[in-house]
Amino acid sequence: MSVAGEKLPEGRYGRAAGERSDRGLKTVGAVLGVGLVAMVGWFGYDYVGGQRISAEVIKFDLAADRVDVHLEVRKHDGARGYCTVRALAESGAEVGRKEFRFDEPETRVDRVVSVRTTERATAAELLGCEAD
Repeated sequence: MSVAGEKLPEGRYGRAAGERSDRGLKTVGAVLGVGLVAMVGWFGYDYVGGQRISAEVIKFDLAADRVDVHLEVRKHDGARGYCTVRALAESGAEVGRKEFRFDEPETRVDRVVSVRTTERATAAELLGCEAD
């Protein structure tokens, strides 16, 4: 019969299973942590450095069959692309949509875009801009 406080001889039976699983967990955690930091860095770089075009609606004028939208586009020199604007009815339904291109070499482009509508619009909205 063995005494309850006795330990096994060290080195004779290999390492304990708990030590092996601890090292595995530490390795998996380190790999996942490095991957997470790399992913956050990539998204941050893409958000800050990758945005080549931004735009905003300065104002819009409503008419019975169209909406005139004044847009300001900011971009890098020589960047080309397009923006999409839409007109909305009072119910929130889309009553007109237009994509317009810009190829100007300037970094700031002011343009008034006329969006034809199927019924009277009450608002205009910039959906977004994309670079070519």
